[in-house]
Amino acid sequence: MSTRIPLYEEDKDYINEDHISEFAKALVWQDHDDIMTTPATPKNEPIDFDDDVSSSGTEEIDQDTNNNTLIGEGAELGVSPAIKPDMITSKSDWFPVSAASDSNQSKSGSKGKGKTKKSSSIVSLQNEFRNNIAYTLLRWPILIAVFIWVAILGSLYFWIRVHVALKEYFFTWRGERKKLREKLRQSKSYEEWVENAINLDKYLNLDKWSENPKFSYYDYKTVGMTISRLKKARANNNIQELQILLQGCLKRNFAGIENRQLYSHRYYGTKNLVQSYYEEVLRCIEIVTDSNDVSPEIKYKFFKIVSKNFGKSALCLSGGATFAYTHFGVAKALLDAGLLPNIISGTSGGGLIAALLCTRTDEELKKLLIPQLARKITACEDPWYVWIPRLIKTGARFDSVAWARKSNWFTRGSTTFEEAFERTGRKLNISTVPADPHSPVILCNDITSPHCIIWSTLLASSAVPGILNPVVLMMKNPENDAVVPFSLGSKWRDGSLRTDIPIDALNTYYNVNFTVVSQVNPHISLFFFAPKGTVGRPVPVSKSRTRKEKFASFRGGFIAAALEQLLRLEIRKWLQIIKSLDLLPHVLQQDWSNVWLQNFTGSVTIWPRNKLIDFWYILSDPSEKRLGEIIMKGERSMYPKLLYIKNRILVERAIERGRRESSKTMKQARINLEISSNHNNGGAVGGGIEDDDDDDDFVPSDYDLAKFKARIGLTNQDFEEFAAGYGGVAHDGDDEGDGNDDDDDDDDDAFDEDMLVRDMYDDSDTFSPTSSPTPSHYKHRRNTVF
Repeated sequence: MSTRIPLYEEDKDYINEDHISEFAKALVWQDHDDIMTTPATPKNEPIDFDDDVSSSGTEEIDQDTNNNTLIGEGAELGVSPAIKPDMITSKSDWFPVSAASDSNQSKSGSKGKGKTKKSSSIVSLQNEFRNNIAYTLLRWPILIAVFIWVAILGSLYFWIRVHVALKEYFFTWRGERKKLREKLRQSKSYEEWVENAINLDKYLNLDKWSENPKFSYYDYKTVGMTISRLKKARANNNIQELQILLQGCLKRNFAGIENRQLYSHRYYGTKNLVQSYYEEVLRCIEIVTDSNDVSPEIKYKFFKIVSKNFGKSALCLSGGATFAYTHFGVAKALLDAGLLPNIISGTSGGGLIAALLCTRTDEELKKLLIPQLARKITACEDPWYVWIPRLIKTGARFDSVAWARKSNWFTRGSTTFEEAFERTGRKLNISTVPADPHSPVILCNDITSPHCIIWSTLLASSAVPGILNPVVLMMKNPENDAVVPFSLGSKWRDGSLRTDIPIDALNTYYNVNFTVVSQVNPHISLFFFAPKGTVGRPVPVSKSRTRKEKFASFRGGFIAAALEQLLRLEIRKWLQIIKSLDLLPHVLQQDWSNVWLQNFTGSVTIWPRNKLIDFWYILSDPSEKRLGEIIMKGERSMYPKLLYIKNRILVERAIERGRRESSKTMKQARINLEISSNHNNGGAVGGGIEDDDDDDDFVPSDYDLAKFKARIGLTNQDFEEFAAGYGGVAHDGDDEGDGNDDDDDDDDDAFDEDMLVRDMYDDSDTFSPTSSPTPSHYKHRRNTVF
């Protein structure tokens, strides 16, 4: 009999019953009817909540009113419509654009008998563009014709894919080549996989491709020249020259070195020149970080600029029902390699994994990402005779309150986005969309919703119509731990319906320009095809071609690759027409036209291999054995991408280390200077030290005002012209000419020249310790979110 392996924190549930109760109460109240004006109420007249409550306070909660909680459950939790939960009353960009109310809502003084019945809290308004005779007559014939044509295109696409697969199976993967590939696919660790990949590369002569630096997908001359100049500056210990060179090359996709084709011609490896470039850049960044030849202020300024230019990396986990458990393996491979990004986003099922990653430390995750984690995955444990009646009564298979309880373990209870960041240093992002189809998608994170409870956003992001009804987001008061509905009590649903991979939002909030996407949506994975190969998975080429150093080839041949691209783009075109003309009916009060038309890929995309049997378990909880297989599948799908990700993230972390070290040194220097100044003046230390970790902090200039003017050749008249753009008048601190400027600082309209100099220096986009500032330095940029 095998010994039962314990799971870390298995006995904890982290459930706060008060928070669950408040969540259940919030689900009872209709999010729009109680907050907004009704058609019968003028917009300048507030709704009388007291009359609304008193007219229904003695009524039984109708099942249709609360689509998420059964009547019996509401009674157990003490939910009563007479107890109105606290609501946020301020409006913001979270406020739904369209929030219609039920015109049959009972009001005080009405003569309606019995309880008020509503079919749903979400009312879809009639689209004004549909009020057209031609649209009414032609909509369905056009939609049916498009569906038939798309079905024909889909059939042709299917046979093209079958043709390519059969051609590779019978004519390419044979003999020793097939054995080496099977050995590669069965690797149980990354080290074993690398060894097997190198052996396969050598057998296919692909290692010769790395030796020749020439390649049309990157500028090998610029890369080679940059390496030579960096080596020369490093040998001469010329820190200023290193800073100038590094600022020029530490940018996204410099000279094309991040092009995926550089990693798509071998199973493991890239051009030797590219690998040498990354190694040299890391050495030079380390030298600049540890050097004492430049002031901490200059060094901090340098790292601040290159950090913004280089950008951040993020891990994006897609939705996909229980296919999302493959993300556990993807995250484990990154964690074991020390490459797990600090910015993680998740949608629907991917949000659950993202929440676990961002609420646990690295050491805790190593104890949790094991097959025994299946004991905590019980979302689908209800038998058919329980969920079928619920589906008939509520329109959803799963119960929101029950899922709230089960998700508490993954989020460490009612942890907020801000608390998760403070505990682990990782920034969690979860996509949600309002139940109203016209309101904007919201990415919940420590910037947009720092006090929002993570488990409530998980439920919202998983609220697929028919699976889980829209839910209310909850917010926790950091002072007293009380929870209230977030965003006016509006209801939210699955973010993958409109934004599965929030690349644009991540770039806006965190300056993310490199995304590692784990894509497991079954309706998207079926259409993955890389005609020129992908990272760590080159197009199979015969050995006779590789012997002649002909490594490039289209997968399945040029004709098959061209037909695949043509059919896929043609299908997408007709789906876009359906969306643009609004031909598709709104099933379950949801617009489904965008499900196929999103951007589902990133800088590098992982496509785990799914089998037909996996679709049988799409809404089932995994056993420990099955979860172990799923985790292993995720790890193996991640192995080919790790080198590509490693080269990028190591540079990013080296930059961040330099920034932290220079900031720490600069802070200490300021403290020592202040202590020395106060000691000489016989005073006490005070005033505080400003935090230089903020991106918008002021980095002191080496120039005082007089030297600054002299250096750039500005006259007083020129300086006053610059000052006019800042809304003030330039002065030297003594407007009256009496030699007394003690009170000038209190004048709000006066212009501070030192502040102008600071802004000119601090907000510049270039760094050159040896060159003079140019007019471009005077560009004033503020309100940056990074």
